Parts: sequence; structure tokens; C-alpha cells
Amino acid sequence: MRLHAAISPTPSPPHLICLSTRGFSSCSGIPLGLRLGAPHLIAGKRCSSEVVAIRCSISQVHSYGTVDYERRPPLKWSSLYRRISIMENPNADSATVLEQWEGAERKLSKWDLCRVVKELRRFGRFKRALEACSLMLSFLTRIIVYDWMASHGDRFIFNSSDNAIQLDLIAKVRGISHAEGYFSILPGILKDRRTYGALLNAYGQAKMREKAEATLEIMKGKGYADDALPFNVMMTLYMNIAEHGKVYAMINEMKEKNVSFDLYSYNILITNCATVGDVQEMERVVQEMIADTRVNANWTTYTTLATMYIRLGEFEKAENCLKEVELRMTGRDRTSFNYLLGLYSSIAKRGEVYRIWKRYKSTFRGIMNSGYQSMLSSLVKLGDIEGTDKIYEEWLSSTSRLDPRICNIVMRSYVRKGRVGNAKRILDRFIEKGGMPKPLSWEILAEGYLKEKLISEVLSCMEGAASYKGFRNWKPKLAAVAETIALCREQASEESVQLLMDVLRRTGCLEKEEYKSLIAT
Repeated sequence: MRLHAAISPTPSPPHLICLSTRGFSSCSGIPLGLRLGAPHLIAGKRCSSEVVAIRCSISQVHSYGTVDYERRPPLKWSSLYRRISIMENPNADSATVLEQWEGAERKLSKWDLCRVVKELRRFGRFKRALEACSLMLSFLTRIIVYDWMASHGDRFIFNSSDNAIQLDLIAKVRGISHAEGYFSILPGILKDRRTYGALLNAYGQAKMREKAEATLEIMKGKGYADDALPFNVMMTLYMNIAEHGKVYAMINEMKEKNVSFDLYSYNILITNCATVGDVQEMERVVQEMIADTRVNANWTTYTTLATMYIRLGEFEKAENCLKEVELRMTGRDRTSFNYLLGLYSSIAKRGEVYRIWKRYKSTFRGIMNSGYQSMLSSLVKLGDIEGTDKIYEEWLSSTSRLDPRICNIVMRSYVRKGRVGNAKRILDRFIEKGGMPKPLSWEILAEGYLKEKLISEVLSCMEGAASYKGFRNWKPKLAAVAETIALCREQASEESVQLLMDVLRRTGCLEKEEYKSLIAT
């Protein structure tokens, strides 16, 4: 696990805990949801040389049996990943894509599929209140890949690492009870530190402290808690449920049992100290970490420190940490640039934001959507309207994947400033370029129109949201419906009431008691 400062106001995914070859042997997206003010913390996806992102048994790639088959072009796993990841319909089954791919391209090896799963997990979007349907599509896609592999058991032999990954995905998609059921039917030989670790993480995700503690005790009894990883999971859980004293208890237990701290242990302890406002202890831990020859503090450690100093209002110290981040950035890691943009904007360093952006663009041939999302979020935070518009237009002209979330960032900034006309212009440009706004885009615009008391425009936005084919379960927010009903009555518009009733009827709201009560009042 490594900790990063997230790019606010872009919603941050929760903790991702990298699982070592000794531990769970995967990089599981474990949403332990550490929520700080702004910016948030997340854990990253890159690990040290002793940690692998996803470890799967690699089948014999070239044992397909015919010379002609061997001469076919190699599989572009990234193309398969893109084909699955861009599926818009949440009810679509990615198993169909896999079968079509096999029929048209070539046989899929286990390595191919594990690589696709790795990328889907790496770029997973965790559950957010306004994007529940997108979330289900994201995780449903990944677990179906594993289900499909399981159904082809003659070609894909699962080991405990694969079972740990599948257990983690089952917990996310189908719930903790299904994950427990899956674990219970595993053969004893597969119930090792990896699958127990995945179960522990699932309990941590669900904030089920008692079951997590019981699982840790079983792991201790079996000798599976002889490294830092299980303790890191528990400490993160305790932070999330605000039992900060138990974090220190875990640290003491590690010391008593001679369990070596790793970089993530230090990062967790640093975060815990900052959360309780103990700057002196936090800085003592940093010095202890620097002196620990077994730990190599990389740039992610300093983004963690910068985040903590920002939260504590120590902006000068935060900036010093960000300079350390820049000195430690290696390779072509886009993630570091994204976090630097967000952190510099959090301390109101507009010039530094543009300097990092220039360096970002000179380092890579093209900027991905995540980069534009980070830059636009940073400019919105800085109140740089002119810069926001300029970068938005640059994004529209340079991308072939029009992500409505980026459009929403700019729209929301205008709506908050009471400039709904500008928000509408942003959405129009998005549609003009071929973008498909999702219900959230229409909700943001409707919010602006409600402030202006433009009832026909509000209803038009609700109609747009209700008409989106990919979200069959979309329903307007109760607060928005209540405001719309009040505005209809204020303007004595019977026609508007009927239009609203039609939207509510089409979205199944009239069958819900909470909506019925709004209409009756």
C-alpha cells in the first residue's frame, strides 16, 4: 500500500492495498475509505520490487497445437481491455465480448485474461453516491471475466492467488455474505494466507471490525500474520472507524512480535498521527522511517506528508514536501503528476500547477483523460475560469474518448457560481463533439436552472436524464423533485406538473413511497 494525496475535488477512490507474493498475491482494490477533509488520501497501485500487482499462473502461451495458429498476430490484450471497459450498458455481459473475441481473434490464454483483469482493477471506479450504476458496471465487468475463466476450467487452472482475487471481487459486487460463502466452499489447500488475506480485506471494506479481528486471530494461529500486511489492513480499518488508539496498539504488537514495518506501515502511522492532530509524533515517525534501512521512502511518502500538512494548515511544510516529491519522481508515472497538480492547487500555487502541467505534457506524447480531469479539477479549485475553459477546449480537441465526468467538472463549477448559461454552453460543446452526457450531467444543469427558477429547462434536463439508455434505474433526487414541485406550484403551471409526473412515472418513482409523499404534500 502506498498513500497518495488525491486530486480534489475529483472524488477519490478508497485505499488500494497491494498484496505481496508472501501475502495475498494480488493488488486488490480494497475500499477502506479513509476520508479526510481535502485533499483525501488513497493508496496507490505501484509497489516495490517484492510486490506484484496481480500474480496469476501463466499458461503456456504457445501451446496451441498448430503451426498456422502460431503464425497469427499476437493478441493485443489492451484492445480487449478497451472493448470491455467502454461497454456502456450495465446489463451487458462481458462474457459475450470474450466469446466473440475468441471466435474472431484467437484463443485467450490465462495470462491475457489476467492482464485484462489487472487493468480493469487498476482503473476501477469505486462506489460514489451519484454514480452507482457506473460502479456496478465497472465491478460487474471484472467479476464476469473471472466467472468466464472459471467456466472454462479445462484451460484455466485457478490457484489460491486467483481465488483471492475472485473473493475480493465477489465481496465488491455481490456482497460480503456471498464472499463468505465462496470462501467456505474452497478446498482446505486453497485456504492459505492469500485467501484468508482477501477475506480479511473484505471485512475491512465492510468495516466489520469483529469479523476482521476474528479472521486476524485465525491468521495468527496459522502463521499467516508474520509480516506487516495483515496489520496494515487492520490499522487502516481502525482509522476508518475512528478507533485511533487501536492503531497504536497494532504498532506495539508488531514491535513485540518483531514484525518489521514496511513503508505502508509508516504511512498509516503518519496518517493516524495527523488525523488526531499530533504533528510532533508524526514528524518523529518520519525521522524513524528515514533511519530505517529496510524502508526506502519514495515520492508517495512525501505526497502523504504533504496531504497531512495541508490538512493541518501547514502550507509551507506541505510545499517543501512537494519539492521532495518532484526530486523522487522516476520513470514515466502519470499518477505522480496528477497528485502534484491537485496538491499544488490545494495550497493555492497557481504558477506551480501550470509548471507541472507543462512538464506533464513534455514528458508524455499525449495526456490521458485522468490527466485532464486532474488539471481541470485543480483550475476549478483555484478559481481560474479562463484557464479552465482553455484546457477544456484543448481536451475536446485532443481526445477520442469523451468522458462526461470531465464535462461535469466544468459544468459544476459554473453552476456553483450561478452561471448556468455557461454550464449549458459546456454541455453543448460536449454533445457537439460526439459526447454522450449521462444523467449526472443533466442533474448538474437542472440544479442551475432550479436556482434560476426556469421550470421548463429543469424538466427538459430531467427528461434528458430519464432518456439515457445505459441507466435504466436512474431516478431524480428527492430534493430536486421537491424543489421542482414547489416551483411548479409557485408558477401555477399545471402543464409542468404533468411533465414532471410523466418523468416520475417513466422512472418508476411513483411506485416509491418517498416520492408519493412529496406529491401528496
